[in-house]
Amino acid sequence: MSLVWAVDPHPHATPAEGPGNFRRHEIAKFPGGVKPPSWPEVDSRMRDWVRIVDGLRGESEEPLPERLAHVHNRFEQIHPFLDGNGRTGRLVLNLVLGRIGYPPAIIYKRDRDKYLQAMRRADNDEFGPLGELVARSVTTNLYRFVMPAMAGPVKLVPLPALATRDVTENALRVAAARGRLHAVKGDDGMWRSSKKWVNDYLKSRHRRS
Repeated sequence: MSLVWAVDPHPHATPAEGPGNFRRHEIAKFPGGVKPPSWPEVDSRMRDWVRIVDGLRGESEEPLPERLAHVHNRFEQIHPFLDGNGRTGRLVLNLVLGRIGYPPAIIYKRDRDKYLQAMRRADNDEFGPLGELVARSVTTNLYRFVMPAMAGPVKLVPLPALATRDVTENALRVAAARGRLHAVKGDDGMWRSSKKWVNDYLKSRHRRS
């Protein structure tokens, strides 16, 4: 952030609140009524937060998505910086996911309202909705980015992993159901196909049009 800060610093920042430094301002209550801690408490609160993150690898009866939701929500509640806490919190969440062996959770703009509602419920220690959103995001990105990069041209993968800008997941599902796309429906009800079969389908579709 240092280069941006040099051009357009936060209007209320003191010299001690540049990039990488904790805030020295009080933060107003969030829309749901939660108020971040007073700024002198931020350092100790963040040290406690890091210990919670370190404990994610340990055994717990709480499902991992809800534990991740807890970690993410508590970071945002602390609101350690004067600006950029949301973006930083989501980046840190992905760093944590990567450290424990999972793909990133990308929260898209279209899910903003759902995300904010889930965060407000997490403010009241109800972590299920936010955990579900994180888990669905991880799964979606696994299908969309990781599996296509690893799959060979003839390896069967779920249709979400084969969707592109040229053909949506829904279009592939319809084509599979109609027999126009060579695909296999598993016992779990999910259609699977391959890059080669999808390319063959697209070529034949363009010929028909």
